[in-house]
Amino acid sequence: MSDLDHTFIDQHPLDGAAEAEFKIGFCLLPEFSSIAFISAIEPLRLANRVLGRKVYDWTCYSEDGEPVVSSAGLSFPVAGNLAEMPHQNILFVCGGLNIKTYTTTGVVASLRKAASRGTAIGAICTATYILAKAGMLSGYRSTIHWENTSGIREEFPNLDITTELFEIDRNRYTCAGGTASLDMMLSLVSVHTSHETALAIAEQLIHHRIRDGHERQRMELRARLGISHPKLLAAISCMEENLEEPLSCSDLASNVNLSTRQLERLFQKYLHRSPTRYYLGLRLDRARYLLTQTSLPIIEVALACGFVSASHFSKCHREHFGHTPSEERKLPH
Repeated sequence: MSDLDHTFIDQHPLDGAAEAEFKIGFCLLPEFSSIAFISAIEPLRLANRVLGRKVYDWTCYSEDGEPVVSSAGLSFPVAGNLAEMPHQNILFVCGGLNIKTYTTTGVVASLRKAASRGTAIGAICTATYILAKAGMLSGYRSTIHWENTSGIREEFPNLDITTELFEIDRNRYTCAGGTASLDMMLSLVSVHTSHETALAIAEQLIHHRIRDGHERQRMELRARLGISHPKLLAAISCMEENLEEPLSCSDLASNVNLSTRQLERLFQKYLHRSPTRYYLGLRLDRARYLLTQTSLPIIEVALACGFVSASHFSKCHREHFGHTPSEERKLPH
């Protein structure tokens, strides 16, 4: 234990019997992201420690009241089942893999019941999907892990799904998962207590900077691809923004002020494939997400990814991944 740990304990003894100012519930779904969950509760624990009083109390629940196994294979105990949860100030649903499988009528009913009692509702990682399915995001801004963004937008086109790190819109709290839940909770601590408290917590967690919700989820293309040529990066960015209606190679080149031949040379030099082949890979990757994360018909997935027919999409998918789109949906993910 460090000297600082002793200082906190000596100066801020906590009264275990004291009533917390904010009660936070966490509904753990099978295969939830353990890092996103832990990143959410640690700031609450440290807020109590830094301030020397019980600002937060948190309790975990599951749909059936049984322990829940995370995507990392870790088993987490819970205090009870979600349907019998007492009033909480905020209830966060913690998701991860195979979110559609765990979007049950029981969980949806419990969320609606909690909201009707005045509980604010939040989602961590992929659990935004459950809030959307429950009809709890209409008129609210929300976000979800970047892998799931295209899928949820296709299934719920009328919702305002952003690509932000986290969104706090009145009594709805959503974040992208991973360590984004840490920044979301630090933002809440700032509102509930003070910015200085949030900074002290971040320092304890060796979190060098509290990220704003508007920061991007994904690494910049430069870091993701390990290349720095500005025109090549601009062309790839153009591709990522135009998956449903793919641009021609000449249009891409024109957009970045290159000739078609120059663009082809850049792709061959840095990525060892043609622009057309690279673009196809991006579209097929998006199609794979839609196949595994939504119940959209295969023809709709094909059209959403710039393919003119289901047969053409199926042929390209089989050549790229080694199996058809319908087979993709039967594979474990």
